[in-house]
Amino acid sequence: MKMMRYMILFLSLSIIGCEGNNELEVGQKTTMTIDKIYDAGTRVKGEVIEAVFNIENTGDYPLVFGEIKGSCSCTVADKPEAPILPGEKGVITAKVDTEKFRSNSEISKYVTVLANTEPNRVTLKIKGKIK
Repeated sequence: MKMMRYMILFLSLSIIGCEGNNELEVGQKTTMTIDKIYDAGTRVKGEVIEAVFNIENTGDYPLVFGEIKGSCSCTVADKPEAPILPGEKGVITAKVDTEKFRSNSEISKYVTVLANTEPNRVTLKIKGKIK
């Protein structure tokens, strides 16, 4: 088992090393553009909202996401696992379960994203109305 871990680590480092100047180093900051608001419109109570936030790495280094967290248990988000290279695009997806919301209510849910950008914390908003 230990040997298998070393093999995977070695292969991962070999692959990253073959890509030239895209190696990650601690402290590399980059920039990004990201859609910060997702308007879900009017939704039926109990429906799961699937929000997509588009990202583009506008900096000079790979964009790496750390923790990504929803504002409550009804909001779950997924981040890109692989770094987004300079000039490349990606998405962050978030799902909001509307089962426990009241009908005829406005909702605002948030996703906090940590990345190697300045500032390193970005808050994304999902808004809508439940009927």
